[in-house]
Amino acid sequence: MSDRSHGVGRLITGVAWAVLLLGLWLWGRGITDLNLSSPTTGDAAAVGRPFAVRLPGAHAPVRAATPRRIDIDALHIEAPVVARGLDGGGAVDPPPYDRPGVVGWYGGGARPGERGTALFVGHVDTRSEPAVFYHLSEAKSGDKIRVEREDGTVVVFTVDDVQVFSRTSFDADKVYGPHHADRAELRLITCGGTFDKTSRTYTANVVVSAYLTAVDEA
Repeated sequence: MSDRSHGVGRLITGVAWAVLLLGLWLWGRGITDLNLSSPTTGDAAAVGRPFAVRLPGAHAPVRAATPRRIDIDALHIEAPVVARGLDGGGAVDPPPYDRPGVVGWYGGGARPGERGTALFVGHVDTRSEPAVFYHLSEAKSGDKIRVEREDGTVVVFTVDDVQVFSRTSFDADKVYGPHHADRAELRLITCGGTFDKTSRTYTANVVVSAYLTAVDEA
């Protein structure tokens, strides 16, 4: 975003909106159902799905391990990952506002590499500078996302879909549910659209979807 004058107020209303919807979605299904949603495909404002890109086949899910770091060379993202839980209101706590270079992983859901949808969230900017997911909307199909895990393995995901969901078209099933039920998938979420100075909220969320395509063993 080019206008960062609202500082923390902007950070609160972007990612927090999406993760609040996650809390409500989990409440409606029960947290244990996070990995069991029916396959879906998105239909809102795709921005990174060119037909000419040939995507690799999916790698079988692997054993669970906690993420430690995420690297996306195409977007110049290199960041530590911290686990985040639900707050008292049922929303997922985003990364701390004083650590804009950190990516938050929803620790109550799937771990990246295992079957299900692992959810990562990050801020787009701060009062004075870009934050970790400032360039997330520039992701393209075929981009590689590498996640280093605590067991020493690196799970590699390939981006297959980039969408911008407005507040009025946000579909929690399409954002949080797996596109294919038997795959290991990843979602990266940040705020997008424009910043509404009246409501002090972003108008949309950027959602990058990826699936497991390789594993680098320790």
